[in-house]
Amino acid sequence: MKNIKHILWALPLLSILFFTSCEKDDPEVPNEEELITTVTYTLTPQGGGSIVQFEFRDLDGDGGSAPVITTGTLAANTTYVGVMSLLNESGSETEDITVEVAEEAAEHQLFYTLNSFGFDGNITYADADINGNPIGLLTNFTVGAPSTASLTITLRHEPDKSATGVSDGDITNAGGETDIQVTFEVTVQ
Repeated sequence: MKNIKHILWALPLLSILFFTSCEKDDPEVPNEEELITTVTYTLTPQGGGSIVQFEFRDLDGDGGSAPVITTGTLAANTTYVGVMSLLNESGSETEDITVEVAEEAAEHQLFYTLNSFGFDGNITYADADINGNPIGLLTNFTVGAPSTASLTITLRHEPDKSATGVSDGDITNAGGETDIQVTFEVTVQ
C-alpha cells in the first residue's frame, strides 16, 4: 500500500516530463512583417541626364507625424533605369530591408501601378527571382510625351507569382500581404 502511494504521487511528475519532452526545442516563428519607414525609387536616365528620386519617409510609422514625400520631374521621351531601396530608419541603426527582399526574392514582388488615363509611359521589370519571376527591385521606366499620373508602389509578401497577369506587374490576382504601399505624383515634361 505504501508503494502504491509513492507511485501515485510520482505519476503527475512523470506525465509532465513525458509531455514536455515531446515539444520541439525551437518552435518555428512565422516570417514577421518588417517595418519599412523609407521607400526610395531612384531613376537614372539611360544615355545620361539628371537622376530623379521619388522618396517616401515616415520615420514614426503609421499615425503620428505625416510622411514626407518628395518627387521629381521626368524628361519626356526617356527611358530610366529604376532602383528601389527599402529601409527601416526607426531605430538607432538603419536596417536595409532591400537586402531581405533580395534574399527572399521568391517570396516578394514590387508592383508599380500608373493611375492615369492617357499617361504616356510604362514600367517593366529588369530583375527576376530564382524561378524566373519578377521581383521589382530593378525596373525600366519608359516615358513618352509630357503627361502626369500617380504611381502607386506596393511591396507584396508571398504573392502568387504564377497567377494571371502577376508576372507582368498586375497586382489584381497577386494575393499575399502588403508590406508597404506608397503613392507618388509623376510629371513628365
